[in-house]
Parts: sequence; C-alpha cells; structure tokens
Amino acid sequence: MRNETKCLTIPPVSLEGYDSLTVPVYRASTIRYPDASSFAARFERDTDGYTYGLYGTPTHRYLEYKITELEGGARTILAPSGQAAITNTLLALLHAGETVLIPDTVYGPVRDFAQNELRALGIRAVFYDPCDLKALASLLDDQTRLVWVESPGSVTMEVQDLPAIVEMAHAKGALVGCDNTWASPLNCRPLDLGADIVVEALSKHFCGHSDVLMGSVTLRDPGLGQRLKAAFGRIGIGVSPDDCVLVLRGIETLAVRLKRAAMTARAIADWLERHPLVEKVYFPALPGSPGHEIWKRDFAGSCGVLTFSLVNSVNAGIIKALDALKLISIGASWGGTKSLIAPTSLRDLRTVKPWIGPDYLLRLSIGLEHPDDIREDLELFFSSLEATAGEPNARDGTGRMVERNKQTLAEEMPLKSRSELS
Repeated sequence: MRNETKCLTIPPVSLEGYDSLTVPVYRASTIRYPDASSFAARFERDTDGYTYGLYGTPTHRYLEYKITELEGGARTILAPSGQAAITNTLLALLHAGETVLIPDTVYGPVRDFAQNELRALGIRAVFYDPCDLKALASLLDDQTRLVWVESPGSVTMEVQDLPAIVEMAHAKGALVGCDNTWASPLNCRPLDLGADIVVEALSKHFCGHSDVLMGSVTLRDPGLGQRLKAAFGRIGIGVSPDDCVLVLRGIETLAVRLKRAAMTARAIADWLERHPLVEKVYFPALPGSPGHEIWKRDFAGSCGVLTFSLVNSVNAGIIKALDALKLISIGASWGGTKSLIAPTSLRDLRTVKPWIGPDYLLRLSIGLEHPDDIREDLELFFSSLEATAGEPNARDGTGRMVERNKQTLAEEMPLKSRSELS
C-alpha cells in the first residue's frame, strides 16, 4: 500500500477497557457499511440505527435519549434551534385546510411563521386568549388538528391550565403541543399533564452557557415520534454532534443552575415589587400573581426569567437608562450563566387582546452572579431613569411623589436568599 493510500485508511483501535466519563464526539456525514448487502438494506435498519450522518451519530443518540428520559416521553428529535423545533413540527403535522390554535402570548417568531408561512400553505392559524378556556372551547372544531400551548407565556408570563386544555382538545380529536422552555422538564413535564408534544429551546437552560443553538421535540406516542423523525429527515433537519456534547455538558449542571437562578430571581422579584419606579412584576412564582395557583399545582419550581414594567413617569427614558448597566448585558435569549435584560414591545405581538400597556416591558434573565451585585446594577439603571426624568425622586402613575430610601430597599432583600447565595 502506497503512502498516499495509507494516509486515508483507519487503523484498528481496540476500545476494550475504555469507558470515558464523558460522552465522545462522533462526527460523520458518511457511515461506512461492512458489505454491499448491508448498504442495500440500510433503510431496513432500526429507527435508531445509523444510515447517514444527517440522521444522527452515537453522540446524537446520547442527547436524544437523555432528553426523552427527562421529559418522560417515547422519542426525541433534535433541531437546529427552538424555533426550528416548533416550525418543523407544525409543518410535519398540519395540512392545507386544517387549523392550529396558538396562544396570543406565543413566542414572537412563531407568530410570524404562523401568519406568513402557514397562511401561504393554506393552514389556518387562529390565536386565542391563553387564560380563557371558554373562548378556546368555542374555537375547537373538526378542522382543528393541533392546539399549541406556551406556559408561562412569552414576556407576560401567563400560566395556562394545560390539563384542562388537553381534555378539551383531545375530545375534539386534536393534538396538544407545549413549549416548555421556561420551566424545562425539571420544573414541569407537560407529557405527564397529558400533552402529546413538548418542545424545548435547548439554547436556553439546557445548554446554559449562551453558545449553542438547538431545539428538541419529544413525543409521548412512539408512532407519532417515528412519524416526526421521518418528516424532519425529509426536510433535512440535522444538528452538529459537537453542539450535542455541549448541551449534554450543560445538562449535568442544569438542576444546580436552575435552583440558583430561581432563588436569585425570587429575591430580585420581591425587591422589584417594592421599588417605587416599578409598576408591575410578571413572575408566576410570586404569590398573588395571575396563574400562581396553577403554577403551584403543575410546576415543581421556577427559573431565573421574569419581566417587569415601570411607572408611566419614567417610561420614556428606558432605552437611554439601560446603557447605565455595567454587569447585566443587553441582549436576547436567556437561561445562561450571565444576566441579561431585553426591552420588549408587545404592540405588534398581540391580536386577541390588543396591548394597551407601556411601550416597553423589561425581560430579565437572572444569571449566576451574586444577587446583591445584580440588584446594585439595577440600581444604576433606576438612578439613570430618575436623572432622565429630571427629578430627584420619580413620580408614580398617579403623580404622587414617591419617597423611598434606596438603602432601605437593599436591606429589605429577603435575608434567607441573601445568606444562602453568599
């Protein structure tokens, strides 16, 4: 054999006695077959067998099986993003003339996809009030193929009654799919609550380090899972094994990161509720919040993502004041180790109930920094707001002067949270 050829051959290496503590990265586009008959019969292999790199390597199977285990499902399919996981599921399940019901609080890009791509395919997308079960029941008919749920809702955190929605949808022969990214399967398992499909944006909590784009779809029924796996393959959906390993690494610390972020978020939410410049905090874990009782019933915990709005007198200065932040970064996404904040306008993202609230809500993703450092950084933002408003003390929505000592606010942060997170 000539040297040129030797450069291309794979020497036999024994794996006996080798048992890595971590998942190996298996990269491949081409899968080699031992003989021609095996190649000819490749499509007769088991659904989880290996035929071509697009359809997965052992690295992909590790991640698929782990997510399936966590979700309590039958099969998981991976996608290049959370958005891709949702949109390709809709494409695989819906046909012209059929209807999908989507909550008015759905993730913005999903709304955009439904209003444009689904409409172009002759698929009817109808938006519904996520908390009005009676109105939802009136929309269900024989053409309804799928009811989509996102709980808590994007930005405004509405908690949907998933078991009740499942009962209504199944009675009409419709499937139920749920975007569970806010909670992750550690805090909610929609399949256990009756949903047929659960989607996660693995870019968020699962990865946990803001450096991977990936999504997953997990099915409760094996037959439906096989159908979606085949459909994703036909569309050409695939993900990198290197990214799979990063998500698998993130899963190892998922429980610890979620608990830490949730504890800090609760402390910050309590503090924000008492801040004179804050009008409202959207966070299902707060007692008294809309949907809190359903959250307590269906969820095992929360995460670090919350939203808040400001009093009218300072709303105009939000964009400029955000530049005062030193620790918290301005950016989309959430679920990573570093805190993020994103000003969000809802005026073009609501149709069932037109948005009449403030121009901007502030979505805050709490990272793993110390809660006092996060609070102090937010104080820079609030101080800048006051300066922008041109008053030493901001006014609340009724025009009354608000007097609050900031040091007192700092001291009022729950002592338990502060000590446990030190």
